[in-house]
Amino acid sequence: MVAEKDGLLQTAHEAISGCGGFEFFDARDMAALGRKVRERAVKRLSAPPAPSGEMPIVIAAEAGGTLIHEAIGHPLEADAVQKGISPMYKGAVGKVVGNEKVSVVEDPTMPGQRGFYAFDDEGVPAQRVVLVDHGVLRTYMYDRQTARRDGVASNGHGRRESFRHRPVPRMANTFVASGTDDPQEILRSVPNGLLVTKMGGGQVETATGDFVFEVEEGFLLKDGEVQHLIRGANLLGNGPDVLRTIDRVGSDMGWSVGTCGKEGQGAPVSDGLPTLRIPKGIVVGGIRG
Repeated sequence: MVAEKDGLLQTAHEAISGCGGFEFFDARDMAALGRKVRERAVKRLSAPPAPSGEMPIVIAAEAGGTLIHEAIGHPLEADAVQKGISPMYKGAVGKVVGNEKVSVVEDPTMPGQRGFYAFDDEGVPAQRVVLVDHGVLRTYMYDRQTARRDGVASNGHGRRESFRHRPVPRMANTFVASGTDDPQEILRSVPNGLLVTKMGGGQVETATGDFVFEVEEGFLLKDGEVQHLIRGANLLGNGPDVLRTIDRVGSDMGWSVGTCGKEGQGAPVSDGLPTLRIPKGIVVGGIRG
């Protein structure tokens, strides 16, 4: 959706998807979804520009897991590690790579999710894989070839777009497991910061973990209260640092969906996360200082 006023253009979008039949639409009001996107685009026209600088960030569950997918998921694909594209996780199995509250799971077996499958594209049964268990790296996402190189069994993550492509290690449904913190208490714990309720597009340098993401919908936090909507914000940080810095993990869960691109192939995926607090290490790139 695109909104315009006095030459200022603002956009908004929403995507829904899943694995199923036409009954998928029975429980969803598509007209209401359209109105929601329209209202977000229009409200951004009158929102003040975002401030800039390092500040505490709360990512709401409703924002979806795009940041986790890009900044943490791709670096844990076995081919990236073996090729040296993801050096920060090479040889790190069994080591602490994140806060003890953080567990990252990759699970293609979740019925109805966009990334669902029963067997990967090499015939290996899909399985739930705990990548990071309470801060400790346990394994990577493997296809048959990368598993053979590491002397382990494939964990069912060899995926390809079609018969014209070769299988490579890919994500399916990747999420940060829910924690025990009350999402409202997480908000109240931030004196001044930014609440992100909708992520936009972004880019990640896999070799370093450095990322930049657009904030499609975000609100200032002051004295633990949600203030006004802002526009023009970007988040700049480092994925491995974020994994270690997250210190509050909510008891809720939200999902986003998309098509993941890798080696010229697209694959359907879902990404999830609960409400998270990142107290430091992320710079907000805005317009005013």
